[in-house]
Amino acid sequence: MQHRRPPVPVIILLVIAIIVGIYYGFRALNSDGNGALTASGSIEATTVNVSAEMSGKVAEVLVDEGQIVKTGDPLFRLDDTLLTAQRAVAAAAVDSANSAIASAQTKYDQTLQAALSAQQGQRASDWRFSAPDEFNQPAWYFDQAEQMTAAQAELDASKTALDAALVNLDKVAADLNNADYVNAEKRLASARAAFTVADSVKVQAENAAEGGGLQDAAYDYYNGVLDELRAAQSAYNAMLNTKSANAIKYARGQVMVAQQRFDEANARLLALQTGAESPAVVAAKKALDQTQAALTQAQANLALIDAQLAKLVVYSPMDGVVLTRNVEPGEFLQPGAIALTMGDLSSLTITVYVPETRYGEIHLNQQATVTVDSFPGVTFNAEVIHISDQAEYTPRNVQTVEGRSSTVYAIKLKVVDPDGKLKIGMPADVDFSNN
Repeated sequence: MQHRRPPVPVIILLVIAIIVGIYYGFRALNSDGNGALTASGSIEATTVNVSAEMSGKVAEVLVDEGQIVKTGDPLFRLDDTLLTAQRAVAAAAVDSANSAIASAQTKYDQTLQAALSAQQGQRASDWRFSAPDEFNQPAWYFDQAEQMTAAQAELDASKTALDAALVNLDKVAADLNNADYVNAEKRLASARAAFTVADSVKVQAENAAEGGGLQDAAYDYYNGVLDELRAAQSAYNAMLNTKSANAIKYARGQVMVAQQRFDEANARLLALQTGAESPAVVAAKKALDQTQAALTQAQANLALIDAQLAKLVVYSPMDGVVLTRNVEPGEFLQPGAIALTMGDLSSLTITVYVPETRYGEIHLNQQATVTVDSFPGVTFNAEVIHISDQAEYTPRNVQTVEGRSSTVYAIKLKVVDPDGKLKIGMPADVDFSNN
């Protein structure tokens, strides 16, 4: 809905009236420098534009223009249908996450109990059996944490040794002096692989219901592969006593020993991982942590929707009166769009302009009286709360002595209105002569 604005001619007339009023007020003030100091203005108040933080269709407007409201009073409400449905989904996700946590917790507890029982058995074994003769301390001397630290260090060292052995084997095999032996190895390995296949083919052919040409072909294939295997083996054997053969066999042995060392170190570390440190318990704990994270996320989503639902009802931010109402039920409201304008009538002010020639007669906290046409004979007390430190020109760009006498300063006063008679925009006159 478009905001309601006064017609353009009305605005023009108001502007002209204000200018004329200020002009003649200045003339009166300047005509007698020793006369009473008075000025005119209009009643002002703090105004607040009320907007919604959420977008949505307006379901209900709870106030009307001119209505007095208190801080926290509901002003209008947006439709909550969509968010209510989303909240139901989020609440179901929280329930599901809670169920998953209960299941994961049960599994973790059971796994941990079983692991602790196994750990007790291992500890009893350490107490009963002595360590190897090469050890100076019994098997139970070092606790589990110390043994696991040492086992992890050995596993890391064995991995480093295995990597180094593999690099060395590749280096020895790549040596041109060892090329003949390496080729003999490759030929033998290929021949053995081919023979394994050929032997299987021969056996299947022998078991066939109808032999004949099938068996003859299988035998020919088998015999050819067997001949190659024997030739490859003979060529390999001829190089067994060479320097190249010894170098490569030793490098292969180093790889095998390093691999076995790594496997044994890994097995030892796994054997030590009992109780709360066992792989099964660690996995169960990880699964439990994941379900807890899922619950936290689901709860955060639910809290977000609840926060959005709470913002569908817009409350009054202040004690005051509704000045304008720009929305009606059924309209779609965007975030930040001005729905209502409110004014704080408990703190009224008025701003007037005093000529430069009378500026020295005004000081902060100075008392004054205010009168309005709507209440003849009634005066309202006022107090100066701000004096502008910059002059303004009326009219502008005047350089003559007479024109400079129109230089003015803005003076702001706080008006006391205990009975609530004054209204925003009401024309008023200020008299400083009572000070």
